[in-house]
Formats: sequence, C-alpha cells, structure tokens
Amino acid sequence: MESSFQRTLADDGGATIVVAGEVDFSNADELADCVRAAVAEWSPPTVRIDLGAASFIDSSGLGALIEGYRAAGEAGATFVVVNPSPSFRRVLDVTGLCEFFGLSFESETADQSRATGA
Repeated sequence: MESSFQRTLADDGGATIVVAGEVDFSNADELADCVRAAVAEWSPPTVRIDLGAASFIDSSGLGALIEGYRAAGEAGATFVVVNPSPSFRRVLDVTGLCEFFGLSFESETADQSRATGA
C-alpha cells in the first residue's frame, strides 16, 4: 500500500509533509511517525503539514497532528498546517486548533474575501 504522506525537504531547510486522502485511525500513527522522522532526520526549523490533497480527517488524525506539533516543538521547530480546505479549517477552528497550528483568523477572512470578491 502506498503511503498517504510524502515528506520533502525544502531549499529553506523546512520540512513539508503532504497529506493525500484520508487520515483516520488506520493511518494516523503513520502521519505522526512521518513528522517524527522528518524532525529526527532533517532538524528543520519549520514543519509544514500540507492538507491541500487531504479528503478526510477524524479525531485520530487530529491527534496525530498534535503529536507532530509536540515532536516539532521538542526539537525547536515551528509547526504549521497549510492549505486546509474550508471544511478542515472549520474542524480546526471548532476544536480550537487553528491558532495552535499557525492558522490565524485574519488569513481565513482574507481567503473568504478573495473567494466572494468582498
């Protein structure tokens, strides 16, 4: 089975983990392990979790993101979630994780303004 998580090292030294498809109880540990491996192998200043290709995330997936946040923090790296769909953004907002994962209300407002032309 092919991994739903691909990690890359950017020119700026930051690590990006791209999430494709679903994150649930069956693969949440794999996501957390992927973040830990990137931190251990590369010692990046920033760990980015790209949710642009993700289609679903449950509470186990949110737990994996929190584990990744902790692993990055213990290594002195900044942890951010990027490219969440509007539905993922709502889940992170409702659970109080937006600011935790580096997503500010201002960027959401700007995104909505661009989408509506307001």
